[in-house]
Amino acid sequence: MAAQRVAVIGAGPSGLTSIKACLEEGLEPTCFESSYDIGGLWKFKEKPEPGRANIYQSVVINSSKEMMSFSDFPPPAELPNNMHHSEIMIYLRLYAQAFNLTQHIHLQTTVISVRQRPDFAASGQWEVETEKTEASRQMHVFDAVIVCTGHFTQPHLPLTDFPGIESFQGRYFHSWDYRSAEGLEGKRVVVIGIGNSGGDIAVDISRVAEKVYLSTRSGAWVIGRVAPGGLPADIVRVSRMGNLIRKLFPSWTNKTLEKKLNAPFDHKLYGLQPKHAFFAQVPVVNDDLPARIISGRVQVKPNVKEFSGSSVIFTDGSIIDKVDVVVFATGYNYGFPFLPAALQAKCGYRLCLYKHIFHPTLTKPTLAVVGFIHGFGAINPLAEMQARWATRVFKGLITLPTDKIMMKEIEKDTAEMHQKHACSERYPLYVDYIPYQDSLAEQVGARPNIPWLFVTDPKLALQVFYGPATPYQYRLTGPGRWAGARQAILTQWDRVIQPFKTRVVPEPETKPSSTLSIIMVFSCAALLSNKIAGMNDFLHHSTALLDGIKEHLSV
Repeated sequence: MAAQRVAVIGAGPSGLTSIKACLEEGLEPTCFESSYDIGGLWKFKEKPEPGRANIYQSVVINSSKEMMSFSDFPPPAELPNNMHHSEIMIYLRLYAQAFNLTQHIHLQTTVISVRQRPDFAASGQWEVETEKTEASRQMHVFDAVIVCTGHFTQPHLPLTDFPGIESFQGRYFHSWDYRSAEGLEGKRVVVIGIGNSGGDIAVDISRVAEKVYLSTRSGAWVIGRVAPGGLPADIVRVSRMGNLIRKLFPSWTNKTLEKKLNAPFDHKLYGLQPKHAFFAQVPVVNDDLPARIISGRVQVKPNVKEFSGSSVIFTDGSIIDKVDVVVFATGYNYGFPFLPAALQAKCGYRLCLYKHIFHPTLTKPTLAVVGFIHGFGAINPLAEMQARWATRVFKGLITLPTDKIMMKEIEKDTAEMHQKHACSERYPLYVDYIPYQDSLAEQVGARPNIPWLFVTDPKLALQVFYGPATPYQYRLTGPGRWAGARQAILTQWDRVIQPFKTRVVPEPETKPSSTLSIIMVFSCAALLSNKIAGMNDFLHHSTALLDGIKEHLSV
C-alpha cells in the first residue's frame, strides 16, 4: 500500500516545500518544528537556540529572488533582488499562506526519535516520538518521513587544532553565536575561516573595530552579487546555454571566469588566491570585502599556528599582539541525532544516500532527506525538486533501482564529485545545479523539452535556453504543471527591474528646447548651405576649365 501519512521534520524552506509536495500528491503531511516559528535558518533570533540554525543581523541572501523562488510562486516584484533575511521571511510567509501550509505545522515540537516499526519490511512505517515539553512526549505512526533539518545546527569548533587557545586572554566564539558588531567597537578581531560567514562577519565587524584580521588556510574565489551593468550576477550567468558551454569546454570556462574575477581585483595581490579552480568549491559571495581590504580595515592573513596570551601567531611567522576577540567561522558538523545510526553511514564525506535523498538499504523507500545539499545555486529549487521526486517515490509512481544498483551509482557519483570538487567534512557534497535538477525532473516528468519548445513556442524557448535558469521551467509540463509558468518566465525580467524604479531618471531631450539651440541649428544650417553653394561654384568653374582645355587640345 502506498504511503499516506507523512511526517515532515523541520519547517524551514525545505520543510515548507515538502509539505506542499505532499499535498500535491494527495498525501497527508504533519510537520514538526522545534522552534516557535517557521523559516528555519532565515528566522533571525536575538538569542542563539542550541540545536537550531542561527544567522546574524546583517545577512543578505547570496541568490537573487527569481533564482531562489519556488517554481510556482514568483516573488513580489517590489521585493529587492537580493533580500535581507527579514524579506525572505516575508516571502516564506506568503508562500505558506498561499498554499495553506501552516495548518499542517506543529510549532515548538521536537522530534526525539525516528525508528522503524517491527513490521517495517511489510508496512514501511515509522514510529516518530515527539516532545512538546519534557513532561509531554507522544508517539506517532507515519507511512513515510521527510527529514528537512539542514546542516547549520551543530557548530564545528576545532580548538585542538590551535595550540594555546586554552590560555588565550581574549574572548573567542563560533560564528554561530555572532549577531552583530555591537560591543566590538575599537577592538582587534581575528576571524578564522573565509567561507561566506567568515567574509560577511569580517566585513561587518570592520566597520567598527580597530582592525580585523581574516585568516584563511586555503584562500577563496570572491564574487559579487552585482554583474556588470548592475543586474543580479546569478540571473545573468546561470543559464542552460552557459551550462552547455561549461560542459563542452570545462577548462576554458574555468580559465575565462577566473580571468574575469581577477579583472576588478587581483586575488593573488589581495592574498585571496586559492589553489582550487573556481567550480571546485562554492565561492565566497561578498560585494564589500575587496573595498575593506584596500582600505586596510580588513587584513588577510594565513592560517593561525598558535595562540600565546593575547597574541595570535600565524604560519608565516607574523604575530598580531593585543587581540581582543577571535571568531571561529569554521563551519558545521552534520548529523541527525533522531535517526538510527545505520541510516547515517557515509560514502566519502557525504551521507550514503541515492540521489542525496534515499538510503539504499531500506527495504521500503519511505524515508527521504530533503535540502541536505550544496550546489552552485539557490537551495530552495533543489529542495523543491527533491521533495517532488521523493513524494512520487512514496506513492509508488517512481520505482527506485535495486539496492546494489543504487550503491554502485552512489559510489560512482561520489568518485566523480571528489574529482571535480574540493569536498571535505565541512563541505561533504556538491551537485551541478542544472543537471541535478534535470535528472530528478526527468523522472518526475517535469523536465522542459527544449527542442520541442523551439518548434512550438520559440519566444518561450529562447528565454528557457538562453535566459536565466529560473525554477519556473520545471512547471511547464508534466505532473504539477502550473498554468502560470510561461507567464512567470516571460515576465521575470520585469520583476528584476521593478525594485530599481525608486527614482526614474528622465530621458534626455531630443528636440531643441531653447532660443540658443534654435539659433545654433539655423546657424549650422546656413553655414552648411554656404559650404554647399561654394562647392557648387567650385565644381562649375572646374567644369568650365576642363571644357577650355578640351577645346585647346582639339585645335
